[in-house]
Amino acid sequence: MPDGSGAVLAKTVSAIDEIDAALWDRLAFPPGAPVNPFISHAFLSAVEKSKSVAPEAGWAPTHILLEEDGAIVGAAPLYVKGHSQGEYVFDHHWADAYARAGGNYYPKLLCAAPFTPVSGPRLLARSSAARAGLAAAIRSVAQRMGASSAHVNFIGDEDARTLVAADYLPRKGEQYHWFNRGYTSFDDFLAALSSRKRKAIRRERKSALADGLVIRHLIGDDITEEHWNAFWLFYQDTGARKWGQPYLTRTFFRIIADTMKESLLLIVAERNGKPVAGALNFIGGDALYGRYWGCLADHPFLHFEICYYQAIDFAIAHGLARVEAGAQGQHKIARGYEPVATHSAHWIANDSFRDAIARYLEAERDQTDMEIDALKDFTPFRKSN
Repeated sequence: MPDGSGAVLAKTVSAIDEIDAALWDRLAFPPGAPVNPFISHAFLSAVEKSKSVAPEAGWAPTHILLEEDGAIVGAAPLYVKGHSQGEYVFDHHWADAYARAGGNYYPKLLCAAPFTPVSGPRLLARSSAARAGLAAAIRSVAQRMGASSAHVNFIGDEDARTLVAADYLPRKGEQYHWFNRGYTSFDDFLAALSSRKRKAIRRERKSALADGLVIRHLIGDDITEEHWNAFWLFYQDTGARKWGQPYLTRTFFRIIADTMKESLLLIVAERNGKPVAGALNFIGGDALYGRYWGCLADHPFLHFEICYYQAIDFAIAHGLARVEAGAQGQHKIARGYEPVATHSAHWIANDSFRDAIARYLEAERDQTDMEIDALKDFTPFRKSN
């Protein structure tokens, strides 16, 4: 509990807009901490106001607030889930096993940034005691509602330690991030690669633009309604092919175009002044986050150019420490993106099921560690003697 000096109360609210935005953001981003746009009040409000997240969509907001003597000292974004879609930490086979054993895996609790495989703070608090209080509160909410489990996805080291100490099971995944090692230009980055890989990337970039395409970087008010309309078509096409239907509504993009516009970078490819492909990125305090991509027709290597190489260009120009280009994709390694571990934590109510999951996760963590170590040998960087 926070500091042992006063009365502590955990309560839930059914909408992020019931929480003061400035208070939420102060908890999420303490002084000196980089801003992660996906845990901001503006982003979480946009997914709710747009009905991208709603009980009828299988996401019921149940955000936790931790109070001490009437003052809010901690918060966590929490949802009651009726499915496992839009999470990027996959537990579908857990749900199947639970059902085969005669149980109801849903509802479950999820503490996360919806539809977003980006690591960041989840237990929003200034003190370790308050973080521990939030971990306990999530578990208590799950027990009270009879949920099978509670999951905290894409967490940092501090949250991971707190949750494991609170009887959550650790899980490890992998992504591919590009790291800015003080590069002054894209050519400077290429100089760090082996000759063969350097030539391959130059060929890809040349091929991507061989069809008379022009690439533009648009931020804030430079993203016009015409651009948003074109991007919505891109997003729908990609979403339909990947998930059957897109997770986010058109209203979501209208809202963030107003409330988060200075955090948005649209990289668009145009032919004769008309957008034909694009990728929407979020600009964080120390990173560029690639999130949504789409195109109207296939163009060789255009996806790599817009989503990977142009993102690197932007990060170098703006002094950002890294580019996170979304989940999965070993093909990113050849483009200079390196394998990194991601973390989540899981509380399981049933002891027997928990024991089985614990054994599975231990083996999975070992396998993930070995895979990351092996993949590091395939990065395109020049090998030191």
